[in-house]
Amino acid sequence: MNILVINGCPRGGESITLQTSLYLKALHPEHTFTVVHGAQRIRALERDFSPLREALSRAELVIFSYPVYTFIAPSQPHRLMELIKADGVDLRGKFVTQITTSKHFFDVTAHAWLEENCNDLGMRVIRGLSAGMEDLLKEKGQLQARQFFDQVMFSIGRGPFVPPLPAPPEGTRQEYAAHLKSVPKRGGDVVIVTNAAPEDAPLRAMIADFRAVLPFESRVVELRSFPFAGGCLGCLKCAVTGKCVYKDNFDTFLRENIQTADAFVYAFSIENHYTHSSFKCFDDRQFCNGHRTVTSGTPMGYLISGDYNYEPNLRVILEGRAEVGGNYLSGVATDEGDAEANIRSLAENLTLALDRGFTRPANFYGVGGTKIFRDLIYTMQGFMKADHKFYKEHGIYDFPQKQRGTIWKMRLVGAMMAVPAARKQMTAQMSKAMLGPYEKVLREAGKKKGAAK
Repeated sequence: MNILVINGCPRGGESITLQTSLYLKALHPEHTFTVVHGAQRIRALERDFSPLREALSRAELVIFSYPVYTFIAPSQPHRLMELIKADGVDLRGKFVTQITTSKHFFDVTAHAWLEENCNDLGMRVIRGLSAGMEDLLKEKGQLQARQFFDQVMFSIGRGPFVPPLPAPPEGTRQEYAAHLKSVPKRGGDVVIVTNAAPEDAPLRAMIADFRAVLPFESRVVELRSFPFAGGCLGCLKCAVTGKCVYKDNFDTFLRENIQTADAFVYAFSIENHYTHSSFKCFDDRQFCNGHRTVTSGTPMGYLISGDYNYEPNLRVILEGRAEVGGNYLSGVATDEGDAEANIRSLAENLTLALDRGFTRPANFYGVGGTKIFRDLIYTMQGFMKADHKFYKEHGIYDFPQKQRGTIWKMRLVGAMMAVPAARKQMTAQMSKAMLGPYEKVLREAGKKKGAAK
């Protein structure tokens, strides 16, 4: 087969992810492997797409290879997908899969994003390989890579293929127009970060009406106006210096003009199952803060134009981003259904969160994502010094082996439960013992309620 590997790593041939494809190439000389460094050459492909168009036309199997950056592919392959769709190259019926490396932080959303876009192109999508960064160095990882390729070859002949999402019905949304009157403002600073294009009238109308009904001062940051020198390179130089290798001063702009706000609202139109690549560039370049949740506790919300209810993967990304960042998600207002009511609801909920200082316990997304980073930073503390210092100061190193009291208590309970007579007596009293502390909380709540009256 003619196999095209599209390398989505900004570092080109220095990509760790790419090594898996090169490993498969070495094992299978019966196939022709062609590698295109799509991410590294993104500026050149914007000027002249013909080299990739020709490579795609010749390919029978396409393998997208990329590291996972903040929930999806890096901004460069994100932009590449925009170019592929805009060019109109016919990929219908071609086989496609993907290989990623990561620490398994939301790798599932990255894979789903690529699958959704390839299904849009009419390709036959085969489930990809999500590997750890060091997997190929181990015998088990090499075996899994070989088995993955065998499964791809099997699926080409027999399936299965990843099915496309249900399409939204036509004519479900009317173009929103601004019409709400402004309410008095009482100070504050809510920043609205948007990548709205000049011609994106519905989203700009939503932003205008949200600002009108929000009882706080607000300002808009236009991402398409910022002079980004490029997307994140994954060079990790900022992990040591705290400064981005680019000289466009985005890190300073982020820290002084966005992260100082009392609340964040992100506004975008849905494109290609996320939004325009300019927003992904903004996402990735925030890595100048490393893995530090420097805005934890700040409320946030979203204004979205598009069929959000038909984008389950996008919904996971937005909730996961809030959970891992420790931000109170006040809502997502869309122009589906009653857009005015959605906008008012977001403004009211954001106001309530700001007035009351609302927080909520992290769910699986927040707990699981934080533990992945916790273990990563602890292991790499000698290199990621700023992250390590932040994690120590904020008590993120909550390793279970530190809970010595609980561990010894459970050993004692286990030993006692091993004795039949003790087990019978303890089982009868266990529920009472477990509920005892909660009964105390309820009694105290009743006293506080009575005192308030």
